[in-house]
Amino acid sequence: MPYLESLRVFVRVVELGSITAGGRDLRLTPAVASKRIKELERRLDVRLFNRTTRKLSPTDVGQTFYDHARQVVQSLEDAEAAISGYSEQPHGTIQVTAPLGVGKRLVAPLIPEFVDMYPDVSVRLRLSDRKVDLLEDGLDVALFIGQPPDSNLKLRKIMDTPRILCAAPSYLEKHGVPQTPDDLKRHNCLLLRYPRSPEWFWTLSTSEGPMRMDVSGSYDSDDGDVLTGWACANRGIINKPRFDVVEHLKSGALVEVLPETPPEPAMFGCLYPHRRLQDNKVRLFIDFVLGRCREKLSLT
Repeated sequence: MPYLESLRVFVRVVELGSITAGGRDLRLTPAVASKRIKELERRLDVRLFNRTTRKLSPTDVGQTFYDHARQVVQSLEDAEAAISGYSEQPHGTIQVTAPLGVGKRLVAPLIPEFVDMYPDVSVRLRLSDRKVDLLEDGLDVALFIGQPPDSNLKLRKIMDTPRILCAAPSYLEKHGVPQTPDDLKRHNCLLLRYPRSPEWFWTLSTSEGPMRMDVSGSYDSDDGDVLTGWACANRGIINKPRFDVVEHLKSGALVEVLPETPPEPAMFGCLYPHRRLQDNKVRLFIDFVLGRCREKLSLT
């Protein structure tokens, strides 16, 4: 078992690019993770990593070993998943990712309840508005809002979430309330942007069908909560799922604009590799989160 654990550490260190990150992902201290790597190198009598002060990368033999070690670790996880349904009490770790707003406001509050129901299961939640690669990052479940990627991953739709355009009252007092979609071209539009991000236009729902609006502004960020903060600070107009800004709307910090031509609804869904659903704990988690999220969103 120590050898298998060392393989797990090695695989995650290669994938995450550092001993600290790989150890943290497996809930190990950097010292313990480093010890596991050194033990593996002694056992194999090879150097697995090139180490510099700034970068850690696998050697040629380390890369070759990783290609095989990853298959071993994956096969072990598949074997554990295949028999997990025979256990009355699911156990193990679930790797989950979600966008920041969804994760903070919808998913994170549900996890303690799920773990209380299944105390032998641990959930590792990673929040990011950037796109992730489930297979490359070793993830079990990815919640998303927007257009699902074209992939071999399995998709379960939760629901279509209404989106709105909104801004702070003081911003609108100073710059005027847009009366038509074309007016957005004269406003500071706050965009969710990151490398290869598609959001440099907004698609609005009109009586004549979807209308694509090219928009721009002085600010963009890869963190949706940062955009909401800027909007509340009178910096521009944002395009957000309604549930994500409902409290700001209730307090009056933000007000809806162009309600007759709102952004098109966005799909809220869940992606997972097909084989992951063989694992009882993953199936239970997906069913639980999807059901609770539908309940919450139906109330907003």
